[in-house]
Amino acid sequence: MMNRTTGRSAFLSLLKDEGITHLFGNPGTTELPIMHALKDHPELTYVMAMQESLVVAMADGFSRASGQLVACNVHVAPGLGNAMGSLYNARFTGTPMILTAGQQEHGHGLMEPLLYGPLLQMAEPLVKWAIEVTRLEDLPRIVRRAAKIATTPPTGPVFISLPGDILNAETHIEPGQSTRVDTRVAPSREVLDELVQRILSAHRPVVVVGDEIVKSDALDEAALFASRLGCPVYQQTIAYGAHFLSDHPCFMGALPRDQQQTTKILGAHDLLIVLGSDPVRMSVHSAHEPLPRGMPIIQIGLVDNDLAKNFPAEIALKADVRETLRVLVPAIEVTGGAPLATLASDRIESLKSANWSANRDRLVQDISRRKDAVPIDPDWLALQVVDALPANAILVDEGLTSSRYMAALKGHRDRYGYHQMASGGIGWGLPASVGASLANPERPVVCYSGDGSAMYSIQSLWTAAHHDLPLTVVLVNNGGYRIIKQRLQAFHGTNHFVGMDFRKPSVDFTGLARSLGVRATRVSEGDQFRSILASAIERRGPELIEVIVDGAI
Repeated sequence: MMNRTTGRSAFLSLLKDEGITHLFGNPGTTELPIMHALKDHPELTYVMAMQESLVVAMADGFSRASGQLVACNVHVAPGLGNAMGSLYNARFTGTPMILTAGQQEHGHGLMEPLLYGPLLQMAEPLVKWAIEVTRLEDLPRIVRRAAKIATTPPTGPVFISLPGDILNAETHIEPGQSTRVDTRVAPSREVLDELVQRILSAHRPVVVVGDEIVKSDALDEAALFASRLGCPVYQQTIAYGAHFLSDHPCFMGALPRDQQQTTKILGAHDLLIVLGSDPVRMSVHSAHEPLPRGMPIIQIGLVDNDLAKNFPAEIALKADVRETLRVLVPAIEVTGGAPLATLASDRIESLKSANWSANRDRLVQDISRRKDAVPIDPDWLALQVVDALPANAILVDEGLTSSRYMAALKGHRDRYGYHQMASGGIGWGLPASVGASLANPERPVVCYSGDGSAMYSIQSLWTAAHHDLPLTVVLVNNGGYRIIKQRLQAFHGTNHFVGMDFRKPSVDFTGLARSLGVRATRVSEGDQFRSILASAIERRGPELIEVIVDGAI
């Protein structure tokens, strides 16, 4: 029998049935029906953020640190506008997210009242699907379809506009059932044979890994694949997650975002094997291509747009990375036999002096020489953070210039242990770390953020305090937008820095943090930091440590 219910209550019931445990939001008048209904759904945790961009970034962090579908609700047109920067971030990471916004009642919107706007057109460029509910009876079908679309690779955000009259209406509703599309497909026998023969014909293969390693839970399979070939493995140029096991002897680190350097590295090889990645996405323009001309490529993954996006592939296989590797590795072992095993062993031995672990040892020695620097050296600070992290800690990294070596220092050992912004839009780190902590209450979370990034989203600290999260924020204060200063000098040959300093007045980050309910400490001497950070993590509460570092260019 169909149940009689209101649209607002049905919406929350449908979210819960799709696996949603937290609703991230910032309420406005058009969202009041949902706020009204929350009293009847106490098991759904409402997470309030103090601005809509933070709402979406918190939900993004929750999903990236858990792999779960998330839901967030923002205000009508200006609120959705505020959220667009964070939605842009979520699009790049393919975050499975249902984003909703209240909309003016049907008919009333025709009059273009205060705050009214074309929500679907606003959202459409950044989401997989956008729709407005026009009949209450359609609400279950729309929410079910939204959840299915968001979670089907290539995963990503979807948007639903919720008019007030739909939420307040009451009728008999058939809730339907949740559906998930199983995309864990492996290649056909014919393609598998072709893959094996092509890979084994290469004399100097190289592997580049990316975000689908995380999404398909393929860290172990990718490591085994590298071992059987004995070939070097690099992370994609935008290394925003734990895309390979760092301690593996074949791991060489992340490819640089420098076209000439990347061309030189990959040009030493005769076959590029790409596993779930847009391998050579860059930051700034260069006349040089990031791949050698005619580089043979094998590309495997479920993100259609990444397959042969900028460079042609000999084999472009739309298939799940983990399931493909599970059948590919045994097939390579059988075909390659003992000669391949010997070759792989020799190759691995030749990599040991230049792999990630060896490079880390040399880098640590170099950075350690700066331990007594005044002001504190930012590279030394990053090393202290990494060394102080408990084994089960999650690091959310938006240090920019102060974390330039973070990927070379922080070892990846589980797929949810490291997160960095993927889009380049700053301000993501603080709210994302709040979401990551909410998703993993048993794990300590450390956010490593620059001062410029933090000022985009400092209000996130209030949400951390409100939920008493085990979150420690290391705020690296270099007094301005250091990365922009560096690029102005490098690209334009001038050090006339306008609009790039936080001085006259300086920002009191410890005072800001305390005003938002968070314990805060300022550190200006390096020998104090390690013990202060360790104590903060051990206290398992929201805390900010502001560290004054060298801002020299």
